[in-house]
Amino acid sequence: MDQLFLNEWLYTAGVYSLTVMMIIVSLSIFEMVSSYKTWDEMKKGNVAVALSISGKIFGIANVFRHSISANDSILVMLLWGAYGFVLLLFVYFIFEFLTPAFSVDQELARDNRAIGVVSFILSISLSYIIGSSILLFQ
Repeated sequence: MDQLFLNEWLYTAGVYSLTVMMIIVSLSIFEMVSSYKTWDEMKKGNVAVALSISGKIFGIANVFRHSISANDSILVMLLWGAYGFVLLLFVYFIFEFLTPAFSVDQELARDNRAIGVVSFILSISLSYIIGSSILLFQ
């Protein structure tokens, strides 16, 4: 497969397609672990959920950006990107664990925008840390 991507046009299209597919898979996993239905909440105009999912999308894309930059092999790029996603998923659970006085998911479902902003910032900021570590070890 790597031989197919020697052409920069095909490589860009291929990496783009793989990354979009990984974002879709990642968002599906986030949807399974959250107690609300993301797209139903967004349809209702829930800004907190929109902020939270936007941060996740950016975070996943940022991890893959670093993975693409650091790796010559498509398979290794996908593995590092998937590992970075797992770490972002871990952040989701840590945020819930660190707020025992309330449920992050319930607050997001109630359109608590303060929680949405914190969720957004956590996903983005930690994606930079994950991405930096991917670059460091390549």
